[in-house]
Amino acid sequence: MMNPAVEAADATGFSLELPETVRQVQEITRKFAEERIKPHVRHWDETQTFPIEVLKEAGQLGLLGIFIPQEYGGAGLSYFEYVAALMELGAVDGAFGLSVAAHNSLCTGHIYYHGNEEQKQKYLPRLASGEWIGAWALTEPNTGSDASNMDTVAVPEKGGWRITGQKNFITHGISADVYVIIARTGERRTSRNATAFIIERGTPGLVPGKKEDKLGMRASETSWIGLDGVWVPDSQRIGEVGEGFHQAMQVLDGGRISIAALSLGIARGAYQAALQYAKQRQQFGKPLIEHQAIAFKLADMAMEIAAAELLTYRAAYLKNKGEPVTRYSAMAKYYASEIGVKICNEAVQVFGGYGYIKDYPVEKFYRDIKLCTIGEGTSEIQQLVIARGILREAGLE
Repeated sequence: MMNPAVEAADATGFSLELPETVRQVQEITRKFAEERIKPHVRHWDETQTFPIEVLKEAGQLGLLGIFIPQEYGGAGLSYFEYVAALMELGAVDGAFGLSVAAHNSLCTGHIYYHGNEEQKQKYLPRLASGEWIGAWALTEPNTGSDASNMDTVAVPEKGGWRITGQKNFITHGISADVYVIIARTGERRTSRNATAFIIERGTPGLVPGKKEDKLGMRASETSWIGLDGVWVPDSQRIGEVGEGFHQAMQVLDGGRISIAALSLGIARGAYQAALQYAKQRQQFGKPLIEHQAIAFKLADMAMEIAAAELLTYRAAYLKNKGEPVTRYSAMAKYYASEIGVKICNEAVQVFGGYGYIKDYPVEKFYRDIKLCTIGEGTSEIQQLVIARGILREAGLE
């Protein structure tokens, strides 16, 4: 982790000095993770337990409304502190970190950045405190990356909207109190064809589905949700009709920074475990770390974490400044998640056969990290986003 007092710079002229609050958030989050999460990680993973009460405790610490202003009940901090917190959580349990990221960046973030004042006053204080847990629903069974072709539709009816369809891979899909749903209100694959709505738990026709049995991130609840003719008043619409897809893309810009940070946390957890093991494990009469093959692995892991960290803070810097962040958030998410997979793979390799055993932490890091290359836009989508930015800059799009 970069020292808050040390400046970092890149060739574009970007420079920053992380505020003291970053260190404070690190310390608070690390203590919380060690005391309230670490003792339960294996049990939660094996039983797919969603630790909702512990997640609510994180809300009491301010971790569920980090960048939400204090006037709406949040911590009033920035994306620097948000990134730092997710790194600390990811280093202990990627699944818990994923729940924190989805709650902050997606549901809460969507309402904060695009909701009207009445919606912010009603929902943000409860979401930021952890009293309510949020979910965000864009993906569908037949439309993942092809979101403009979604099947879920919202039809105007009697001062409101009737919404019908199904969403899947929804974090907190069963336990959420508040859902932000994006539904199609126009023709398929046309501009401005979707609209976002806030739907509360218990609304007639909102049907949480079964929990998905996942490879990793098993303590973060994922399910499908059905929308069987759900009626919501027009006051629950977020922004103008047709703005939902564009809102979602802006929300994902911030969400991708959070996945980059989470990837870094998981990668650092795996690296630290491998480093500790390499110092203790003896082979051929000396510690593993004194064998060049292992030392070089650790060197590459440390370098890649440092590079991804700087890129992630670069994206956070732009987000804090309110500047365009699409390309850098895609870069950070793409690079951090891909090197995260590589680092976790190498960590298992350092452990050898023990890395394949659940008694050692790298086995879980290895399973958890893969989702980071898929969630909130696959690596291939990130490449597409980055390439389009380059073409646009060159005047070719």
